[in-house]
Amino acid sequence: MSIIQQHSNATLGDAWRTINIDALEEDSPANFDISTLRPPVPEITEPEVRQLAGQVRQLLRGGDNDGALRGCLEMPVYNGSDAAKEAALQNILEVLQSIKASDMSPLLKRLYTTENGSELLDVLMKYLYKGMATLKGSGASAPHTPTRTPAGGFNTIGAPTKSFLPQGGADSTGAAMSVLLSWHEKVVEVAGLGCIQRTMTDWRRV
Repeated sequence: MSIIQQHSNATLGDAWRTINIDALEEDSPANFDISTLRPPVPEITEPEVRQLAGQVRQLLRGGDNDGALRGCLEMPVYNGSDAAKEAALQNILEVLQSIKASDMSPLLKRLYTTENGSELLDVLMKYLYKGMATLKGSGASAPHTPTRTPAGGFNTIGAPTKSFLPQGGADSTGAAMSVLLSWHEKVVEVAGLGCIQRTMTDWRRV
């Protein structure tokens, strides 16, 4: 072993690797609470989501698709348990699959022109992406397979279960994905591409 190697092993260590350089900078995030940069998000529990689901089904049975969809979108679960987030996603999917394809664009246009309409469509886009990711990444089953009706819409789904994903393998999963893609297309037509950008950059996740 050379003299240089002996000197290095004897006098140098890896302590410098543990130094937090950011803490030495005055403007570093380490020197202030970055949580204050984000507004507080209220926690929503699973029972609250289940209660909303009952109200939404009443609106659907009464033919008030606008009210049912708005009710779901006005209470996104940003801060809640995984069970609450899953239940909220099921609520959204139940409403979306209950609406005829021919009614999509008119409903979205009416929603977009109301108070906070743009924000509500952003929330819808978040749930569309979450639904697509869940369909792609899971093989669970659901109560019914969404299919085209003779009137050009989609069949409604039954009572909620632990998963909204369709039965029947790849074909039925593709049918469910088609529902989400159809809604995605209509949302972009109404709200524009900015809806996608806001969804991707928003730190809040459903």
